[in-house]
Amino acid sequence: MPTEKEFQIAPIVPESVMHNTKALSNLQNLTASIFGAAAGILGLESYSGFLFYFVFTIFTTALFYAIRVAPTSLKAGHTVLDTSRYFRSSYEFWSGGLLGGLAGYILTWTLFYGLVRA
Repeated sequence: MPTEKEFQIAPIVPESVMHNTKALSNLQNLTASIFGAAAGILGLESYSGFLFYFVFTIFTTALFYAIRVAPTSLKAGHTVLDTSRYFRSSYEFWSGGLLGGLAGYILTWTLFYGLVRA
């Protein structure tokens, strides 16, 4: 168990960062499946289906940032897009879910496309 002196030296708690990353990953995997169902029902094909996924995944991440990260980050006096206090890196926060949920998106997209168009 880290002592208070260690928290003052390195205020970022690895367990909290892992929890935040897991929460964001779970959200992105769940929404990827929901977006796949929506794309299949809408009958999107090819590039329009992938564009649909990328736009809404980035929108979901931005919404997560606006609701959960930005208010606490701005109170602490950090810059606007600084996520390093809560996640391992800004790159992982903004683009980590793009490839992580892609397989689930494609599976539900093709499933619902086949069910609706059959």
